Amino acid sequence: MKSKRSIVVLASLLAVALVLSGCTSSVVQGTTVTIAASQPFYSYNPKTSYGNAAANSDIVYATNSQFNYYDNTPKLQKDESFGSYQVVSRDPFRVKYTIKAGVTWSDGTAVDASDLLLAWAANSGALNTKGFDNADYVDGDTGQYAKDFPPGVVHFDGFSGNGLQLVTKTPVIGDGGRSLTLSYDKFFVDWQLVFGVGLPAHVVAKNALGLTDDQKAKDALVKAIQTDDTTRLAKIARFWDTGFNFTSMPRNKDLVVGTGPYTITDFVAGDHLTLTANPRYTGAHKPRFERVVVRFITDPLAAVDAFRKGEVDVVAPQPSEDVVKELVKVEKATVLSGADGSYEHLDLQFAHSKSGAFDNPLVRKAFLKTVPRQQILDQLIVPLQEDALLRSSQVFLPGSAGYAASVAGNRSKDYDQVDIAGAKSLLAQAGLTNPEACILFDPSNPRRVAEFTLIQKSAALAGFAVTDCSSTDWRQLLGTDGAYDASLYALRPTSLAVTSVAASFRSDSTINNLNFYSNPAVDALIDQLDTTFDSAAQIDLLKKIDALVWADGYGVPLYQFPSVTAFDNRVKGVSPSPLTPNLLWNIWDWAPVKAN
Repeated sequence: MKSKRSIVVLASLLAVALVLSGCTSSVVQGTTVTIAASQPFYSYNPKTSYGNAAANSDIVYATNSQFNYYDNTPKLQKDESFGSYQVVSRDPFRVKYTIKAGVTWSDGTAVDASDLLLAWAANSGALNTKGFDNADYVDGDTGQYAKDFPPGVVHFDGFSGNGLQLVTKTPVIGDGGRSLTLSYDKFFVDWQLVFGVGLPAHVVAKNALGLTDDQKAKDALVKAIQTDDTTRLAKIARFWDTGFNFTSMPRNKDLVVGTGPYTITDFVAGDHLTLTANPRYTGAHKPRFERVVVRFITDPLAAVDAFRKGEVDVVAPQPSEDVVKELVKVEKATVLSGADGSYEHLDLQFAHSKSGAFDNPLVRKAFLKTVPRQQILDQLIVPLQEDALLRSSQVFLPGSAGYAASVAGNRSKDYDQVDIAGAKSLLAQAGLTNPEACILFDPSNPRRVAEFTLIQKSAALAGFAVTDCSSTDWRQLLGTDGAYDASLYALRPTSLAVTSVAASFRSDSTINNLNFYSNPAVDALIDQLDTTFDSAAQIDLLKKIDALVWADGYGVPLYQFPSVTAFDNRVKGVSPSPLTPNLLWNIWDWAPVKAN
């Protein structure tokens, strides 16, 4: 019997299906579910500037456990089957993280404080060599490190600037090696969202230091961190930064060790990746499907065609009129639609760009006046979502508290409509008549190609020579010196952190500040936000940040993503979330219908 839900866009951005209760049953032997993914996996370390992509973090989420995670309402949930955390002191502010006894990596090695200590070292920046700039060591074509750092330089390319940089003192190990206590220099409002276990300490240390024994490797890593042994830390940091990048199944199986319900067991470059239920997993998120196959299909219509043919069971393609029309034709399938947390945006490079034109704020603002935001929305999004509106805040989600007030005062209205005369006037003030703007985007994404074409035609009217810097490796090229002048892509929020603006706008952030944006006034406001608990005061600070970012000609947000997910009726439990990892947030709840 045909079962279909109508394609109706939800009124609220975060309105999604009800949360499903966790499954406690065992794996159904011989079962496989196949998912279509739009981008291939390429790094098992999504905490680096190179590996920071949903294509990587989604897989790592399914193969590793954390102290907490977001469900699809979205609400933060604790996973106490993995470990626990608690505030042990308010002043000074200290938080203790404890791994539950018996929790192991998929190779059988215990998860312990050495793993927690490595996560702190890698993501706090506390041990990094002061003043070192890694930009000169990055390959402009691949985005990866192309040469070794100078001897003795320690550089963990982790998420500095997300709050963990406030833990400058080496954390204290306790509880027989199962806990770690972090001491913050000052209170941090989003402390629950900044820390967790990342890569396995024993694997990193064995490969970095040439050791073979797991415990000796852990001990060596802990000692190197506690004594600030720069010789060993330089090797540990280098392997942490680069050792987990691979585009097919690595010969060294240590590189796919994890703590979650699934592990990577097969990976064919450009084709598919296979996850298999982890037999050593003892947590609460026990999987039902024995295998999850992730097929890489970059073209949305090709993904829909694979779904129609039964080659994939679950698909969440970028929606278009053609995509939706084809999906609703598929028999024995359920189709869900709504609005996603992701949003499309255009960022301009403030430094290290291809042409250097956008170093000048007048040129940045002139270019933004040519971007046909409304035309892009009307032609590409409104046909899918009749009530779609421009997103006009760099920091607030549409519909959230503070959004309307911020938009009213952030001067985003200056860029609602194309203003060619205004753009020409600003270029004249800058003394330029034909500046180049090379845009980086994904050439395999039809919607993004259409956006580029509309921008190119409009900007040409003001004298801009907009050129094509597109690349299928666009994600790896973000932040690379001299590679492009502007970037067109989507940001996918991973949390509801009040201080998440730091990722994009703090001067020292390596997370999403890939356009070298820097404003001391914004940094100071973010510093205030870090320690502000009152919600009204938080909104006031965010409004000020929003206005400053717009005034600097940072770029323009375009629209929130409409979303569509379809799954075969032989699969149950699929219930997408607006936050990353969207589709896979409850992969352990997915189950074959025939088993019930």
